[in-house]
Amino acid sequence: MPATHYDYVIVGAGAAGCAVANRLSADPSSTVLLLEAGGRDWSPLVHMPVGFTKLSGPRYNWEFSTVPQPELNNREMWYPQGRTLGGSTSINAMIYIRGQKEDYQAWAELGNKHWGYEEVLPFFRRAEANERLNDRYHSSVGAVNVTEQVQHNPLSKAFVRAAQELGVPFIADFNGAVQEGVSWYDVTQKNARRESTATAYLKPIRKRRNLTVQTHALGRKIVVENGRAVALEYILKDEPVTVRVDRELILSGGAVNSPRLMLLSGIGPADELSKIGVPVVHDLPGVGKNFQDHMDVYLTAATSPVSYNSSDRPDKAVLAGLQYITTKTGPITASVCEAGMFVRSGPDVATPDIQMHALPAYVIDHGRMRIKGHGMTINTCHLRPRSTGSVSLHAANPDDPPAIDPAFLTDPYDWEKSLEGFRWGREMMRSKAYQPFVLKEFLPSADVKTDSEIREYVKQWAKTDYHPVGSCKLGDDDLAVVDQELKVRGMEGLRVIDASIMPKLISGNTMATSTMIGEKGAHHVLHGLTPPDPKDGPL
Repeated sequence: MPATHYDYVIVGAGAAGCAVANRLSADPSSTVLLLEAGGRDWSPLVHMPVGFTKLSGPRYNWEFSTVPQPELNNREMWYPQGRTLGGSTSINAMIYIRGQKEDYQAWAELGNKHWGYEEVLPFFRRAEANERLNDRYHSSVGAVNVTEQVQHNPLSKAFVRAAQELGVPFIADFNGAVQEGVSWYDVTQKNARRESTATAYLKPIRKRRNLTVQTHALGRKIVVENGRAVALEYILKDEPVTVRVDRELILSGGAVNSPRLMLLSGIGPADELSKIGVPVVHDLPGVGKNFQDHMDVYLTAATSPVSYNSSDRPDKAVLAGLQYITTKTGPITASVCEAGMFVRSGPDVATPDIQMHALPAYVIDHGRMRIKGHGMTINTCHLRPRSTGSVSLHAANPDDPPAIDPAFLTDPYDWEKSLEGFRWGREMMRSKAYQPFVLKEFLPSADVKTDSEIREYVKQWAKTDYHPVGSCKLGDDDLAVVDQELKVRGMEGLRVIDASIMPKLISGNTMATSTMIGEKGAHHVLHGLTPPDPKDGPL
């Protein structure tokens, strides 16, 4: 039987939660309980890099949906989030991107001086074990293995050439001094296997007696007494459990589940909670607000037979499996997204605000739509959207799904920039570098030309880029949920340490930043706002 109380209870074993559990349990005198709503990450599909394309079911995925999106034909959009040890780091495309230094300077300018670029950089380095870089920006001895991809498909190579053909410079490191340019993505892999935060932070310490990891443990309610979080009620394999918290309860469920648990517990906007019958424990208006996400507009084309689409055929799959087992090479090592590009939407933009991914396969509707033959996909994404949504509750019943509203394209500025990203993608696809491979544009097809036609295509096919943040934001304004130590404002014994604390969305994929938040948040738990000491890990 699990213990009835722990010093620290962490809810969510994802990008941040695993890091927090590792760092807090390093003190053998502290007891730590890490809870994960999903199961163990035992499936071979989790650990084979390309296996994530098969992990769309409920065993490893929350399978959320958004509320109807007015600008996107009122679609209730599929909104996947990882539900297993490692969270979304166990089911994502493994791309390692930190964003731009200007992103973190913007956080600091909002009143968060302890979260500027120079303040977060030590924790990026502490979280990284880079196989090819070790300099001011990178560490080779941190926690999460980061490396080059094993191979590059001819269509990915064409993407890199196409960008240079259009005047975009090739750069060696997206996460160094400058992000702008085209390059190959570094990925979170080790020995041609996925490196999740579970394999990086939990696997090496599985024998620590003071750390308890419970899977199939779903948080239901934070118990608050006299303004302090003192316990957590949760469901463990269909049985109700209450665990007492001696020091701190830490929410690391991500930008959907952390505010969801707070709202179910009566911590949030009092007027909204009262309307649905949730007793108000602490009126905190910002919980669930400031929700932001990247939206992806993609283009696809039919190609000559060089893509990864044939890898699903039984004969090809057997050969690929044998190649992977014997040599750790081949299509099973692929992240599918091998190359990328960061560019500016126009001359008035100071830093890149458009990101493009090169996918040497048809990837339509999150990969759920199967297309015969060979194809390619170019994803385009506006990096700094102004549209802001929310996470709220439909009802007081914890079994009901949350109301997720990314509010895609509700700000006209985002429409303008998303269309500009689409135009960049189409220009890439029509470049000389792609001519030997591209047979014809498939979606949206070459017949879609005018802005109004492109808008209709976007309304039908745009999707999330899987980067939700901001719903428990860091700051000192009226909608801030946590302070600079990530303590929940106006309460004791409760912190939020995950992507939900980002006050503004960064310019890129969010896994690396979420892990950095885990490292930095754990430091604040242990040391307050004292600067990091080199003896505590690579800085």
